[in-house]
Amino acid sequence: MSSATVAIQQRSRTSVYAHAFGGMILRDARVIVREIFPFLTRTIMNPFLFTFVFTYVFPKIGQGFNIPQASSGPQISFATILVPGLVAVAMVFQGISAVALPLVNEFGRTREIEDRVMAPVPVAFVGIEKIVFGAIQAVLAAVIVFPFVIIIPSTPVSIHVSNWPLLVGMILLASLVSGALGLVIGTTFKPQQIPLIFSIIVIPVTFLGCVYYPWARLASIKWLQIFVLINPLVYMSEGLRSALTPELQHMPLLAFTLALVGALAILSYAGLRAFVKRVVN
Repeated sequence: MSSATVAIQQRSRTSVYAHAFGGMILRDARVIVREIFPFLTRTIMNPFLFTFVFTYVFPKIGQGFNIPQASSGPQISFATILVPGLVAVAMVFQGISAVALPLVNEFGRTREIEDRVMAPVPVAFVGIEKIVFGAIQAVLAAVIVFPFVIIIPSTPVSIHVSNWPLLVGMILLASLVSGALGLVIGTTFKPQQIPLIFSIIVIPVTFLGCVYYPWARLASIKWLQIFVLINPLVYMSEGLRSALTPELQHMPLLAFTLALVGALAILSYAGLRAFVKRVVN
């Protein structure tokens, strides 16, 4: 077989893969459009309630939280501290909701996964599509949540985007990590174990994800400051904090960037390997 023939076959295969991948994305997009209300509800509800209670209700009843910027500097409102974390947690929630929960049903009750893997692409590509489409929804969640965390607080919110490429890069990277995390969870848990997803994963990840406090503030609890480093939400919150509220203490750029890239590689590998194994079995 000549090299020209091989090149033509490779281009043809690539074209088939690209069209099939795009078709899967469009199929999932149609489902979202058809179920737009549930999508908006799961995207908005948790960030809205957290923002409303912590940044509107608490200050109104005299229960506001503020921290000093420095030993003699002005205080920073809790709303300012909360904004990057809430954007990050909205993306994680969306990644789990968009990838893990449907995948649990597709492997269990509906068996829809059998139809999906009949697409003319390697089985792993179906898992990659899950990650990518989950990431797209996570980005939409971040865009939707931003107005809430800026408009709702009753105390001033000091947001200053010091580096737009960093902000865009962090949102894209965090969204992919969220999708990969959703794939790992969706291929690990069975339908009857869905409640465990929230009790042993979502709640601990959220409260120990530096959403409500900068990671540097945990220095007084050193063991906890080290322990939370296994949580990818920590690096999402710190990365967005660096881009949105640079006046607050945050991790160095290299630290949270490398951590998120590493988390994406590990979670993607683990999720795709488990996905292929479950499909084959």
